[in-house]
Amino acid sequence: MSWFTTFVRPKINALMRKKEIPDNLWHTCTQCEQMIFHKDLIAHQNVCRHCGHHMRFPVKVRLETLFDQGDYTRVPLSSVLLDPLKFRDTKKYPDRLKAARADTGEEDAIIVAEGMIGGYPVVISAFDFSFIGGSMGMAVGEGLVRGAERATELKAAYIVIPSSGGARMQEGILSLMQMPRSVIAVEQVKEAGLPYITLLTNPTTGGVAASFAMLGDIAIAEPGAVIGFTGARVLQETIRQALPSGFQSAEFQLEHGMVDMVVSRQGIRQKLVDILSILMRKDA
Repeated sequence: MSWFTTFVRPKINALMRKKEIPDNLWHTCTQCEQMIFHKDLIAHQNVCRHCGHHMRFPVKVRLETLFDQGDYTRVPLSSVLLDPLKFRDTKKYPDRLKAARADTGEEDAIIVAEGMIGGYPVVISAFDFSFIGGSMGMAVGEGLVRGAERATELKAAYIVIPSSGGARMQEGILSLMQMPRSVIAVEQVKEAGLPYITLLTNPTTGGVAASFAMLGDIAIAEPGAVIGFTGARVLQETIRQALPSGFQSAEFQLEHGMVDMVVSRQGIRQKLVDILSILMRKDA
């Protein structure tokens, strides 16, 4: 081989070869299918700048956007039984949990955090939809109860951010028991004279919608969020009637008095500050 073949030609080829474009530079809006530059998507908090569609928002990023200076402290949660019913469908329940924990880095589908919003003490229990669809099992119930207890201890407002398909079927009746547990926890916050605010994101359905999610002193919803107990198709087949257009959307629920306001994601923090400035005043 000549010096040109072994040394010069590879150098030229390396200079002329096009750089590979990373796959994560662009995203497709799940609503309008427009391409969105990754940095633009982050800057707009995962809201499509073309059609305003609110896409899935990572729970930790959401917390950073809500708390003052993005600073918050995680509230430790008690452990629960791993697989009380020895449940298995296409795979064992412990295997599902193991996979979800590996993917998300979290123990379960809820994060409880405390900090300040607009200078007011707040405890937030936020659901992680990427963890088995944000389904509510014993660990989630424990998180909701602990969040309520911590809010009472700190005399803080309690904000819950559901994003869930409902109860976790792998825990059966033990999952359904979290519905009354969460309702009792909410009542404890209200009895202490503290604000309880719900921020309903897509989706808020099933046993979650049928319990704590619809009990907020003030219920805020993100645009386009699906809010309701059961799916539109199942409901339509049950009652054998056509459903209205946009049934179960946040806007439909606002029109029919089920939520108090629909607020774009970029405006939610300021809206919470405004609400807290009224509800947390000492003379209120």
